[in-house]
Amino acid sequence: MTKCPECGAPVDGESTECPQCGAGLEGSTQSFAPVGGAEEAPNPIMATDEGPLLVVRKGHEVGERFYVDRDVLTIGRDPESDIFLNDVTVSRHHARLKNQDGVVSVEDAGSLNGTYVNGTCVDSAQLAHGDSVQVGTFQMVFMAPSTGE
Repeated sequence: MTKCPECGAPVDGESTECPQCGAGLEGSTQSFAPVGGAEEAPNPIMATDEGPLLVVRKGHEVGERFYVDRDVLTIGRDPESDIFLNDVTVSRHHARLKNQDGVVSVEDAGSLNGTYVNGTCVDSAQLAHGDSVQVGTFQMVFMAPSTGE
């Protein structure tokens, strides 16, 4: 449950105004069915020499690449997010990617719609090459760096 930015009263994620003070809750996150029929790109399965990254398969930014090039990257609808996903099904502060010693994991940040890895809603999960990560209506595939073998 979220809080009203004006008075701090708890508000339902679907509400458009605060029941306590009447303040408008413009831009609230909308719920959705986790699997949708958005535009889809082919599933890239090859390991990459570019380092760990997420590639958008479904959503508004099909083909967009997000490099996991820092210890922590934020994912959300907030324009200040490291990975900005501009859609009402994405919470402002939806999830975080963590890269610790080459092991990449995703962690939900208390989002309304949840964070999914391979179709399962998770609080956190370690990512392996080819895993599907869904945030709102965006579906991304995780690509691990090639090991050179």
